Amino acid sequence: MARAQGARAQMALAFETTYGTPPASGYTKMPFASTTLGSEQPLQTSELLGYGRDPQAPIKDAVTADGNVVVPIDADAFGFWLKAGFGAPSTTGAEAPYTHTFTSGNWALPSFSVETGMPEVPRYAMYSGCMVDSLSWQMARSGLLTATVSLVAQGEEVDTVSAAGVPAPITLQRFGHFNGAVTRNGADIGNVVSADITYANNLDRIETIRADGKIDGADPSIAALTGNIVVRFADQTLVQQAINGEACALEFTYTLATGESLTLAAHAVYLPRPRVEISGPQGVQATFDWQAASDPNEGHMCTVALINDREAY
Repeated sequence: MARAQGARAQMALAFETTYGTPPASGYTKMPFASTTLGSEQPLQTSELLGYGRDPQAPIKDAVTADGNVVVPIDADAFGFWLKAGFGAPSTTGAEAPYTHTFTSGNWALPSFSVETGMPEVPRYAMYSGCMVDSLSWQMARSGLLTATVSLVAQGEEVDTVSAAGVPAPITLQRFGHFNGAVTRNGADIGNVVSADITYANNLDRIETIRADGKIDGADPSIAALTGNIVVRFADQTLVQQAINGEACALEFTYTLATGESLTLAAHAVYLPRPRVEISGPQGVQATFDWQAASDPNEGHMCTVALINDREAY
């Protein structure tokens, strides 16, 4: 009897035409590092009295399908997660390379289906009605560059054969921390130790009464773009901005030598006044927990530009 191993696990994704209905074809094989995506149905303990000390049988509660997927930030597959989180991009370019521009603030976000497969069991779980609740990653000096995608799904269907057919392959071109840069108002920020970025759609689950226990949908509410920047304390520029209550533009960029790039531009970023602590003889660091807001000139909060060889998403 075969035992499931993560090394053989597979993931396929396709965008839906109708919410909660998995497409019959058009799946793409997605690279991933780990996933907690799953469906669970807890039991409600019986509260009845008069039957002695031993409880009566529990009853089933509502079904919840959600979880996180840890994915590499790359030049091709990451565009599918950006489309799911921000909406369909505007694509320019008559030939490769193409520029895919995603903007925040879209009221209608696409739903998609994700199938995770363990072929040795075999077990293929199809999660339909998936939507991106949040997308986050960290910039650092070294290590593997990955993003965490938080998903809300409508439900799970398990089968012994794949419903995704033969997914289209992905040519993996990963960005690394070495390819990253952070700029403020177009100029490099010196002494940056690390940076965290989180874009959240703050999905509102539509939990109606249904015989199957599933949700009716997930609507995006007020979006949020937040994070922090940890810097070695060398000057008062960021502190003075925080004191003045002014906004700045922050850009987080990855660029490969072959020309592919990913840029997240937060157009109006506000910084809090930080606590500057001296904890020992080492260098002094300051952490700025920033928040982005809608920029009146741009008309939205942030823009993500992905340049690669894929013609469309």
